[in-house]
Amino acid sequence: MIALLVRFVLGPLARALYRPEVHGVENVPLSGPVLLAANHRAALDTGVITFATPRQVKFLGKAEYFAGKGLKGRALAGFLGGLGYVPVERGNAQAGLAALEAARKVLDAGGVFAIYPEGTRSLDGRLHRGHTGVAALALATGAKVVPVALTGTEKLQPGGAKIPRLAKIGITFGKPLDFSRYEGQDYAPAIRRSVTDEVMYAILEISGQEYVDTYHKRPSEGVA
Repeated sequence: MIALLVRFVLGPLARALYRPEVHGVENVPLSGPVLLAANHRAALDTGVITFATPRQVKFLGKAEYFAGKGLKGRALAGFLGGLGYVPVERGNAQAGLAALEAARKVLDAGGVFAIYPEGTRSLDGRLHRGHTGVAALALATGAKVVPVALTGTEKLQPGGAKIPRLAKIGITFGKPLDFSRYEGQDYAPAIRRSVTDEVMYAILEISGQEYVDTYHKRPSEGVA
């Protein structure tokens, strides 16, 4: 019920209020497993992707967000589930494997999963080197990878504002990438790196950001 509320009530309201510029939505396949690979500008990027994509999208979310007690905790967990979040533990190598497995289950079931290859949001506005999890998922599941470029979302909550402000935002879906030519080579580090770099270049082409060939350091605790 909450998922329907988010999709058919909150989604249209958000689009009417913010009027995002959406381009290339026809590039999102209407069936089959799809991996949305997006740049990451702000904490609200997930909501923008959810409301702009024609299919229900799943994301990874911190497990502690779903562990709250009482009415408030259950309400938050329900709302996050409605937005498409899948709870996973974070902070260690084992958690990383669990995150990939959670994403793989969504794709193996023919769903849509969104991932931020940079691993964290960009604090300097530049596009940073991608982690190879996006390649591991694409190669293991055969999912089409759709590059996604978000613009202006960093202006929605400047200075950590609690209430999102009106700002001009945009989302562009690039042409889907097919990596079936690498079938059976999903465990080769060189192939994973090559696929990841191709995905990042596709994001770069539609985002217009400056590219930095180094990983972005994860923000300190408390920064989304």
